[in-house]
Amino acid sequence: MFIPTSKWDFIIRSVSISSYLPGRIRLHSKKLIGNAELGRKVYAYIASYKEIDKVDINVLTGSVLITYRPQLLRTNGELVRVENYIRTHAERRG
Repeated sequence: MFIPTSKWDFIIRSVSISSYLPGRIRLHSKKLIGNAELGRKVYAYIASYKEIDKVDINVLTGSVLITYRPQLLRTNGELVRVENYIRTHAERRG
C-alpha cells in the first residue's frame, strides 16, 4: 500500500502525466475540471517553489502546465525526485 509522504506524492498520484520535456511538464486531473478552489490550492502549492518559473492551471480542461529551468530545479532534492518520477511515468517524453 502506498502512503503519500508529501503533498507532491499526493499530487503526482492523483494526476495523469501527459507529457514531459526537461523544463516543461503537463499534468491532467479530472478533479480539477470545474473546481476553481482546488485549482487555486494546486497553483499556490506548486508556485511556492522558487525553482519553478511558471504554473498554469486550466480548470476547464483539468490541465496543469509547469515550466522551470532544469538546472535550477535540480538544486532541490525533493523536486529532483518528483521530476525523475514524472520522467519515467509520462505518456509522452521529449
